[in-house]
Amino acid sequence: MTSPADVPHLTPNQINALVVLMVEARRLTNVELKELAGFTLTGKDNTKLVDLGLVDTDRTHRPFAHELTEQGWRVARQLHTAAPPKQGGSTTRSLFVVLSNLHRSLDRLRVSHGDFFKQTEATAAPATSEPRDGAPAPTKTATTAAPAAAAPVSAAEVEALVRSAYRDLATAPGAWVGLADVRDRLADTDRAALDAALRAMVGREDVRIIPVANTKSLTARDRAAAVRIGNEDNHALAIGPA
Repeated sequence: MTSPADVPHLTPNQINALVVLMVEARRLTNVELKELAGFTLTGKDNTKLVDLGLVDTDRTHRPFAHELTEQGWRVARQLHTAAPPKQGGSTTRSLFVVLSNLHRSLDRLRVSHGDFFKQTEATAAPATSEPRDGAPAPTKTATTAAPAAAAPVSAAEVEALVRSAYRDLATAPGAWVGLADVRDRLADTDRAALDAALRAMVGREDVRIIPVANTKSLTARDRAAAVRIGNEDNHALAIGPA
């Protein structure tokens, strides 16, 4: 499994590809990569990233399209923890400085990389009518639009949010993460929906949710974030190999 420790063995172009795919947070064709960043992901660079399990490349049609895998997201988020490749020069080193400061800021704001870079639809500005020559501009009556009801989030979407939060918080797959930290990341998620998702995830082969054995070590925050499963409160989550 590739980790940030393997970054010195990646070429600057491979690192650039990981970063661009992360910040765009979507599938990009080679044409789009060229327009956005001035390079394409082909040949040995593409083959290596695919072989390492960091990038998924669709070769069913041209131009080829690339997207980060789950492992690719993990490595891209933690690029700054590794030493830049020596052949990258000052440009690559500067990129690592930016990534390090980005990580620190997102951690302080408790925002995941995925949420920060998530693509959203652009909102079109309302058109304004120009008054005729000499005619007064029409008076606009202020109206208050009723707030749109939030669309319900499916159980699968909540589970995806939990897994994304875990990936951002865990030091490695399978590492324990406090549910208090997970809840902080998902503060906008309905508590009941999140509890239901956590209970359902216990049945997944790669998920473990357990109580903390030493209850004296629990803070009020830990206790408030616990999820009741069976007859006990659970405080920690691990996803991945034990």
